[in-house]
Amino acid sequence: MSPPPGWYPDPSTPGTERWWDGSAWTEHRRTPAAPAAPAGYQPPQPQPGFATTVIQQPVPAGGGSGGGRARTVAICAAGAVLIASIVTGFVVLQDDDGDPQGSTAPTTSTVDTPSPTQSTSAPATSAPAEDPDTLVDQLNGITLPVPTGWEKAENTVGDELTLQTPDTYDCPGDPGLCRQGKITSSTATGTDERSPEKLAKKDIKDAVDAAYDEDSIGREPFGGMTRHEQVKAGTVAVGGRSGYFVRWRVHTEKGSGGYVQSLAFPSSTGSEAMVIVRFTIDAAKGAPPLSDIDKVIEGIRPVGDSETGGGVGNSVEPSP
Repeated sequence: MSPPPGWYPDPSTPGTERWWDGSAWTEHRRTPAAPAAPAGYQPPQPQPGFATTVIQQPVPAGGGSGGGRARTVAICAAGAVLIASIVTGFVVLQDDDGDPQGSTAPTTSTVDTPSPTQSTSAPATSAPAEDPDTLVDQLNGITLPVPTGWEKAENTVGDELTLQTPDTYDCPGDPGLCRQGKITSSTATGTDERSPEKLAKKDIKDAVDAAYDEDSIGREPFGGMTRHEQVKAGTVAVGGRSGYFVRWRVHTEKGSGGYVQSLAFPSSTGSEAMVIVRFTIDAAKGAPPLSDIDKVIEGIRPVGDSETGGGVGNSVEPSP
């Protein structure tokens, strides 16, 4: 309910009038010649929510021209008070965005209260401690046990998660550091093959090359592979799923070589992508026992399921 455009008492500068354009104050000010309302202005009706008070001047008894002038002054004063009340009330209810000098309407003190949209933060809680005896492969929905004497690698390549023996030694071939044991878990990529047997038989050559022939940057830590023989292969249950593994004994130009095993099985989560777990254990003295491979396979579990196990001799039928 905005007052119409016109000259009104300036709330920021007493004794002056300021032009109200109907929605905001302008920079036009003037000193009023007399306490009179703008020419042709019709006093608006009092609006709900604005208290107005009309002060009437006493009219001398007996009337006469003096009485007429007194009544005129009283009416003009009452009109000015009414207009000032309306304008001041309206300005209080809106920001003075139209004032280039940034003058603002009168403000009232308020008590700070919490906003309805504000929420109290819950006390910070620490994340559950990670189990040092379990490697969690969230991507493939499985967990692998950490064998005694092994550790979880802090730095991994891509989506490949790694268990490794903690100690390193100087590689017998090209300069570098080697470990006596390594286990990796990753998703099979670059193939649509769904047969665990075909996938394991195809992957074993790549696994051997990466472990004992030539690494990812062209070095030959063991002087290259000289020969190999398959020592074991077969169907195995892995976390309630049917998998297949292939194990090779690898001989190298330098050093004692070792054992490499590829294990393939479908994940029990999502689209059941094929999972590849690779095992590498040196044949040198002091290396982990080959039984660690079987312990890891037997201990693979679906994430959140501590009961469904696997291993040679167990049912290889997928869980319901």
